[in-house]
Amino acid sequence: MGKKRKHSETAAVAVPKKDEAAPERPARTLLGWKDKSEVNGDDSQVKDVELDDSPIFRNKEKVLVTCSRRINFRYRHLMLNVVSLLPHCKKDNKVESKESKGATLNELVELKNCSSCLFFECRKGKDLYLWMAKCPNGPSVKFLVSAVHTMEELKLTGNHLKGSRPILTFSTNFEKDAHWRLLKEMLLQIFETPKDHRKAKPFHDHVFVFSIADDHIWFRNYQIDVPHNETDKLPRGGLEQMNLVEVGPRFCLNPIKIFGGSFGGPTLYANPFYVSPNQVRALEKRKKSGKYAKKIKAKTRRKMHEMSNPLEPDEFADMWKE
Repeated sequence: MGKKRKHSETAAVAVPKKDEAAPERPARTLLGWKDKSEVNGDDSQVKDVELDDSPIFRNKEKVLVTCSRRINFRYRHLMLNVVSLLPHCKKDNKVESKESKGATLNELVELKNCSSCLFFECRKGKDLYLWMAKCPNGPSVKFLVSAVHTMEELKLTGNHLKGSRPILTFSTNFEKDAHWRLLKEMLLQIFETPKDHRKAKPFHDHVFVFSIADDHIWFRNYQIDVPHNETDKLPRGGLEQMNLVEVGPRFCLNPIKIFGGSFGGPTLYANPFYVSPNQVRALEKRKKSGKYAKKIKAKTRRKMHEMSNPLEPDEFADMWKE
């Protein structure tokens, strides 16, 4: 084993330096880091730096799109069409449609770092409900989806670039009542693509149309068709020569209830004209059962008529039996 070193042979301990104050962290701007010390004594430049430090709103909307288990293939294709139209959305696995689905969906939205949710809930393999919620504080809306036509089913001639930002248009009926104004704001926040999103294209080539008819919201998607030939090139602002070609999908939203929280809470609005699909099917069954009852009554009436009006005996009935 080697010999131990003597204390005198050990290296001299470095003398600690005096505490020096850390330099101040430069301010961060949208264009990068900017140090105020680099700015000269000009007051205008100092004001510009202070303006750059002011907070600027950035749209960081992210939408979670998911569906319930045992969903129909038609409604699943509609959900995939909506996903293809929203580049700022995230997909997730199917969720069981139970009473506790609200807490599960709120947890999924938080895990996925989203701020909104579109939940397609299918019941009895026939009825499709759409939950549209702002998480985690609400509000949320429950719709009944009808008149569904997917892109694959329609096969329309319209075609726009995937990931481009849409122009959202709303009919003037949305300013009529308070609940329509709330629905307009929710649709605007969820279907509007953020400007600087990494998956979005920086131009507009299609239009989302939301219109109200018969207290239902009808959705249409159109491509903006503009001639790009040099001879037919449009001047700036030449909207009259532009055409709209429908792309799809098509669906109709019937609002049922508006809740104050996310997937629940106090009821802010209830549609008085809403009739559930179960009641519609029950009425149809009653009509069919009414037809059968009419047939039975007609048979009994015929028998009673024959008993009350018997035929006279025929004299020649037994002539040809011999």
